[in-house]
Amino acid sequence: MRILVTGATGEVGRRFVPRLLRRAAPGDTVRVIVRDGSRGEAFAALGAEVVTGDLRDAGDVGEALMGVDAVVNIAAAFRDVPEDEMWAVNRDAAVALGRAAVRSGTGRFVHVGTNLSYGAGRGRPLTEDDPTVPGGPKWGAYAQSKAGADEGLLALHRAHGLDVRIAVLPFVYGEGDPHLAETMSWVGGWAAAQRLAVVHHADVAQGLLRLLYAREVAGRRYHICDDAPVTAVDLHHLNGVPVPPELADRTDPDPWYGQMSTRRIRDELGFRPLYPSVWTARDAGAL
Repeated sequence: MRILVTGATGEVGRRFVPRLLRRAAPGDTVRVIVRDGSRGEAFAALGAEVVTGDLRDAGDVGEALMGVDAVVNIAAAFRDVPEDEMWAVNRDAAVALGRAAVRSGTGRFVHVGTNLSYGAGRGRPLTEDDPTVPGGPKWGAYAQSKAGADEGLLALHRAHGLDVRIAVLPFVYGEGDPHLAETMSWVGGWAAAQRLAVVHHADVAQGLLRLLYAREVAGRRYHICDDAPVTAVDLHHLNGVPVPPELADRTDPDPWYGQMSTRRIRDELGFRPLYPSVWTARDAGAL
């Protein structure tokens, strides 16, 4: 199987690709598409094929998909980019890649989504069949564009049979990723017990690999998440920052916002987190 990975140089992709290369069966080939060829050298050294191109360019996408059996679409525009770029990369390029995969005969399409696409909380853990409900503290162009990608790709599954599998991720951390430290720019305004659903990079990779190699899971979402969320107090302690006393006086406006059930991926694909909590990862030296 020849597998194309997009977003290989991002925080998730650059940790996933080496694991994919180690997991690949004899005869499998891993290809990555990068905009800057020099950033693909590390992957080439590990045995990946590297093509240079932009996902927003139809010609580049067509070249990257030649002979490809499966796609893992990790590419995303997130923080500190204009909203029009979020729409262009997160929705438009993702759906265009899906259409190109249909035309090229690519049989499998694993897409990385986000729990923010669900919008407001439901008063319970989110399930994969929940529709989008606009709202919530993180609702905006990123969440909207990612929700649009999910909808567009699932429409391709229904109309053209594209074997789409959507991996829904919460906040990702671990292995030197600066995300945990970056939370301090906003959790100081939270309530003490306010919770953030999280997942370690090792478990992101585990979940993506399970989706990639699973049979008969087309047209479905799967949540990839730690067993335990992390609280605002936890995040202060993890970052060595004193907990502001005013956190204790605040109330969480939506206690179930972003909290995810992992029952489907556990029951259907055998997923069990290698790091069930941030504290497990800390004790293992995996932050």
